[in-house]
Amino acid sequence: MRVIIDCDPGNGVAGANVDDGLALALAIAAPEIQLEMITTVSGNTPSNVGYNVASHLVRSLNENILVYRGASSALIEASAPWREQLDNGAQRAKLTHLWDNLPSVPVLPESIPEAALRIGKLVCENPNQITVIAIGPLTNIAMAMQLFPELAANVAEIVIMGAVFNVPGYVKDTNFGLDPEAAHAVLNSGANITLVPMDVTVQTQMVHSDLDRFAELTSPLSQFLVSTMRPWIDYSRTTRQLAGCWIHDVLTIAWLLDKSVVTYELQQVDIELQGALRGKSYRLEPLRLRVGIPALKTKPIKVLQSVDNQKLLALIFQTIKNYSTKK
Repeated sequence: MRVIIDCDPGNGVAGANVDDGLALALAIAAPEIQLEMITTVSGNTPSNVGYNVASHLVRSLNENILVYRGASSALIEASAPWREQLDNGAQRAKLTHLWDNLPSVPVLPESIPEAALRIGKLVCENPNQITVIAIGPLTNIAMAMQLFPELAANVAEIVIMGAVFNVPGYVKDTNFGLDPEAAHAVLNSGANITLVPMDVTVQTQMVHSDLDRFAELTSPLSQFLVSTMRPWIDYSRTTRQLAGCWIHDVLTIAWLLDKSVVTYELQQVDIELQGALRGKSYRLEPLRLRVGIPALKTKPIKVLQSVDNQKLLALIFQTIKNYSTKK
């Protein structure tokens, strides 16, 4: 299976989520997946920071995977409030010391933001052969669709980690909230879409004892996960009162590898672009009362509903173990 991953990785960056790095690791390790390209977008981390993280991972593993930087800002949404929220969490919580023992991610020379062009070109030159995994805001994907109007018809599948419907404390999620117009454009594109919302990803969890098993593998990939995920788990335990951390993004890769890990339903999904609820995703389920509520134009898409967390963890560990043994 030929795959592009569009992401916003933060492994090794103080206060930045590590689920993108785990998703990248699983995709790299899985023999069923041919990861041809990694692109980065401004989300969990700025696009240049994500570019540095992804490039460093690929080089440390001696993998021949193209990495391109993408959009630095959303199509319309102002970036500054999001960057303040996302980039300074560890400082506000006075927890930057959790990352003290990690070396800094190498900073690469500034690169041209060509992700949208590269995504569109690869997909449209290989009709129905490329699966796009989108685990950050959808800015790059929406821009690629603007550049290549035939992309939606030519992509095999777009698997998106985004949207939140009914999770306490979340009116909107970062990936859709940071660029609502991009999310709207992709959801309404007619592409074959699988959606992995927060409602299912908060059913996942990884704890320190899970990382202890990875530590026994002693491979560069397993050590990357152990070293970068331990401080994040401690951060999550302190700031979110969890036993470990959610591993949102990796569920997109697990979906490709073993669909028995999850359940799903076909639903119509869109996102609010106006008013106080701008950025909020919603499902139009059969309504008993729909006065003043227009019918959605989006076609039904697959929306993940539940996950077997132990089966997910077993899949991740076994795949990383097999890759580590071969390397």
